[in-house]
Amino acid sequence: MTNKMRRTRNIQAAPQFEATSQQKGPRALRTFLAVLSVLVLVLSGAGYFTVGKLGNTLASAGNLSLGEAKGVKEAADGATDILLVGSDSRTDAQGNPLTSEEIEMLHAGDEQNDNTDTIMLIRVPNDGSSATAISIPRDTYIHEDAFGDMKINGVYKAFKDQKRQELLDQGVSDQKTVEQRATEAGRQGLIAEVSDLSGVTIDHYAEVGLLGFVLLTDAVGGVEVCLNEATSDEFSGADFPAGVQTLNGSQALAFVRQRHGLPRGDLDRIVRQQAFMASLVNKVLSTGTLTNPQALNDMANAVERSVVIDKDWDIMSFATQLQNLAGGNVKFNTIPVTSIDGTGTYGESVVTIDQEQVRAFFDSLLGNANSSEAQAPKSKVNVYNATTTEGLASTVATFIRTQGLSIGETGNESERTESVILAHDKDNEAAQQLASALNLPIKENKDLPKDEVSVIVGFDYAGPQLDAPSETTDQDSSTEATTTVGEPGADAGEAIVGPEIDAGGEGPRCVN
Repeated sequence: MTNKMRRTRNIQAAPQFEATSQQKGPRALRTFLAVLSVLVLVLSGAGYFTVGKLGNTLASAGNLSLGEAKGVKEAADGATDILLVGSDSRTDAQGNPLTSEEIEMLHAGDEQNDNTDTIMLIRVPNDGSSATAISIPRDTYIHEDAFGDMKINGVYKAFKDQKRQELLDQGVSDQKTVEQRATEAGRQGLIAEVSDLSGVTIDHYAEVGLLGFVLLTDAVGGVEVCLNEATSDEFSGADFPAGVQTLNGSQALAFVRQRHGLPRGDLDRIVRQQAFMASLVNKVLSTGTLTNPQALNDMANAVERSVVIDKDWDIMSFATQLQNLAGGNVKFNTIPVTSIDGTGTYGESVVTIDQEQVRAFFDSLLGNANSSEAQAPKSKVNVYNATTTEGLASTVATFIRTQGLSIGETGNESERTESVILAHDKDNEAAQQLASALNLPIKENKDLPKDEVSVIVGFDYAGPQLDAPSETTDQDSSTEATTTVGEPGADAGEAIVGPEIDAGGEGPRCVN
């Protein structure tokens, strides 16, 4: 593939995203850190030492309506699905108020906000061989049956506020009771909404606070990151030079909170968070951290002060399940979106999605929890649409994911018109697999990296693909929701899909 061809493509995924999956090298911004999902992964990967110290001190939450067929589902799909959300609480997980010094360190302001700006769904196969974390952008626009069209980060607050008012109207005066039951309602509402969006039944729930992220980063002695360019942002407090650098907890918090000034706003912020998480997981699982008593003690303190899990979660057994987890098998992804500058029903700026497309993404990415990724070809597959049919590249890419292959870029092709597979070498294992699955010829292109394959989908394409998403209306039934909510922006077209990042490799991935 020539450099000229690369320049003429309209790549819908952010052009700053690298195709490789491994690590390479105002105050209203209430960013709850997806980074803290690493607490669940590292807590489990650390085995008995950290979890054992916690004993019964880990905060728990009940009445969450998890897993309608609890126990049965996990056996049926071979995996545990965990919803992890961020909390902007000014108290720790045990209910103790944060000190003024701790609040100042967080740079999150004095006013608590119940919006859940970080939402992730984590899948862990029952054999503990891997963990996959899927980010859902905070501004993802959905239709919620009880509250109408809204951003998904407002679901928790909406249900919580509704329940609080209901209890007050009923004459319940004990504030502790009101807060507890209102919080339960908020969690239940969010669990149900994420399950509906993804098509995945959620087995467990974890909620984490900002302070824990700072404490955990400091517990491991700081974490390496890499920036493509220097950055400075007054809102998050981020002020960093370009290149590789090691951040302490407070610096890392600013690093992953920044959203202003990034080319793709919240999507770039998510990639930055995921790259940080990958570096953190890599450091914990590949160094002496798990044999360092002080580090383990500090990690346990971070978890104890900042993590709430559902009361039915046997975290000790889960830790045993994951004690052999390797960094390269911890992966991070983001749901596909159709626009990052869409407009909501009330004129608000939103991220639009196609729900059918999102569900197909989860089906393909998480479908076979027991498959051995070690046996799958390691090449990244780029998919380009050379036709005028919108969304064709993303639907073919979704099918390719079902073959156990990882997707790099999806976008439009302006120079080729025929359907073909391009590879550096015709003997490339992934190219051979694709040729059979898609019934397409392979052509060598020495400009392509050896670990990269490109699929061009032209007008002559007649191979398999998952059904393209289609918009539906509720004209015939008030219970049939549309698959797309809100008005996509000028960037609408092929699904915007972020890169897959894993916690393997030998250095931090460079990001915006």
